[in-house]
Amino acid sequence: MYLPKLEQFHKYKEMDEGVLGLFETPEAIIHAAEKAKEKDYKGFDCILPYPVHGIDEAMGTPRSGLPWVTFFAGIFGCTIGILFQYLTHAHDWPLNISGKSLNAWFAYVPIIFELTVFSAGIYTVAALCFLSGIPKATRRILHPDLTSHRFGLWIPKSAKGYNESEVLSFVKGLGGAEVTVVKPENQK
Repeated sequence: MYLPKLEQFHKYKEMDEGVLGLFETPEAIIHAAEKAKEKDYKGFDCILPYPVHGIDEAMGTPRSGLPWVTFFAGIFGCTIGILFQYLTHAHDWPLNISGKSLNAWFAYVPIIFELTVFSAGIYTVAALCFLSGIPKATRRILHPDLTSHRFGLWIPKSAKGYNESEVLSFVKGLGGAEVTVVKPENQK
């Protein structure tokens, strides 16, 4: 079991200034991520058109904190389901039906299950949207090929030890098919 840590809940940062290197294969981007991690660039990101197994380990990304959100939201939903039904049946409308007790918990199970799943699902989606900055219709598209078949290594200007010429030569040395210096949109 792992304990929740603050770095597991990192919020997406917009890509506005830095260096983007494009790679052709999943193996190349995993190698590039490992080298960027070894070089100790903080805040770098890999932009992928589809999930690539092993990229999280290569980047050194901590395990996501979303399972904790799901777990606690499920407990919240379960508690609400139990309390709602118990308080309704035992206190608000105490009806004696066929001699059953006022706290017939086994009859509550379907509602408890549904509220647990519903609460966990809704809060998980809300947390995912919050952490990833969705919805934002004006996201900057760094390169059109990143959504179909190419892989990108993004090293932002805010990364520790960032020097534009060094980062350019570093990404080119990794075999980047195309390396671009990205400036803010208002400085083009």
